[in-house]
Amino acid sequence: MEYYKTYSRYLQEKYGEKVYKLPLNIPVTCPNKVDGPGCSFCADVGTGFEAMAATFSVKDQLEGTVTIIQKKYKANKYIAYFQNYTNTYLPLSQFAKYIEEAAAFPNIVEISVSTRPDAIAAAYLDILKEQAALHHLEVTIELGLQTVNYHSLDQIKRGHSLAEYLEAAQLIKSYGFTLCTHVILNLPGDTDRDALETAKVLSAMKNDIVKIHSLYIAKNTPLAQLYEKGELSLCSKEEYLERLVLFIRHLKKEMVVERLFSRIPEQDCLFSNWQTSWWKLKDEFNDKMAAYQAKQGDLCNYLGGRAVREFINDRNS
Repeated sequence: MEYYKTYSRYLQEKYGEKVYKLPLNIPVTCPNKVDGPGCSFCADVGTGFEAMAATFSVKDQLEGTVTIIQKKYKANKYIAYFQNYTNTYLPLSQFAKYIEEAAAFPNIVEISVSTRPDAIAAAYLDILKEQAALHHLEVTIELGLQTVNYHSLDQIKRGHSLAEYLEAAQLIKSYGFTLCTHVILNLPGDTDRDALETAKVLSAMKNDIVKIHSLYIAKNTPLAQLYEKGELSLCSKEEYLERLVLFIRHLKKEMVVERLFSRIPEQDCLFSNWQTSWWKLKDEFNDKMAAYQAKQGDLCNYLGGRAVREFINDRNS
């Protein structure tokens, strides 16, 4: 039984067959790393642990990954996924070049761009809209928010607040693009209430997809220094699973859940997923949902003018 709307099912329904994301690594950084170390959880390589080096062209990266995917999964459709760092943090001409190269690659059905709320502007979205129309592609923008708690955003030195996210989300939706937001449900200092409110904000902002991360401690990061000193308080596995259940139940039922837990190579981190495999964590999460007789969206009753709903129903009855 599926307790939430899975990303694999969403892609199957949307494209009629299995579709695979092909990670791309281009030579960009992050505005938050220009004048400092960046977010306290961010590793030196960003999140591109499994991507090819940015020294390879977009075409070469796609060709190399497609060869592996075709051999292993016999896939025929792909998403070009600009994954690492802030992929709109570069001059427009360079951004256009990378997007055009990916859009023209055979069997690409979607362009997915991962970026930050403070790096979204109409000029970049115009380029994506133009290429999508030219090559008949879908576009997804992935925004890193992490939490709606602006105190926590300050604490992890995120470099933006909730306001920038709200503006970026509205702009993306105005283009008709698919909106995906990344969240971390167990940031130090965050509570169940923060997770619940994050689910509410994502639902109210009409997100199409959410990508949920469990906080990992990558080596050589500010968080790693605190962790090694014993100065970092992390919630338990049980607390995280309970929080995840709460989040999913308050999430609108139409939203796609791309993942529930982070994944990072063991050699690159000090802590990840309470030293438990992600598939075992997923089984434990499913067991909890079953025990609560819960499903995605069953507590999503707060939208659409909740306080006056009874009067609307009275008039329509």
